[in-house]
Amino acid sequence: MPFRSAAGSAKLSHDAVHHPLFARYYARISVMAETRMGMGGVRDRLLTGLSGRVIEIGAGNGLNFAHYPSAVSEVVAIEPERLLRQLAVEAALRSAVPVDVVPGAAEALPVKSEAFDGAVISLVLCSVRDAPRALGELRRVRRPGGTVRFFEHGKGGGRVMASAQRGVDRTVWP
Repeated sequence: MPFRSAAGSAKLSHDAVHHPLFARYYARISVMAETRMGMGGVRDRLLTGLSGRVIEIGAGNGLNFAHYPSAVSEVVAIEPERLLRQLAVEAALRSAVPVDVVPGAAEALPVKSEAFDGAVISLVLCSVRDAPRALGELRRVRRPGGTVRFFEHGKGGGRVMASAQRGVDRTVWP
């Protein structure tokens, strides 16, 4: 059962994934990036113009929620990691738009086909085990003509940054 931020129930389902080291690291770094590196502005630009029902894949700690425009009638936020999902629930309570926080994986979304007007995926594909399957799921759950908004990163430039990323990928990142 999902958590619903609108008036009513407050239920949180079972754990889908548990990566506590990653969750703690990501939660701290993402909040710092939001305030010190201008990520809030990036999120505003990413989500501007969305409307209707939106699915967000890999909601993390819910930092996008505050940036959804009022034309969005509902966000279904999929987050597999338990600690991040708990933080997303807290963010959902502060959101101006209704947000359901749901455990699940990008490769097998726990929602009906063609149920969403828009889909959001930000800083997630690096943590997905099967990116082509996850993108296929995005196609499945969007209504014909629905939009996809994505914000991703790639491998850092230079040998030092690339080595650091590989090390983090092998130890911290899921």
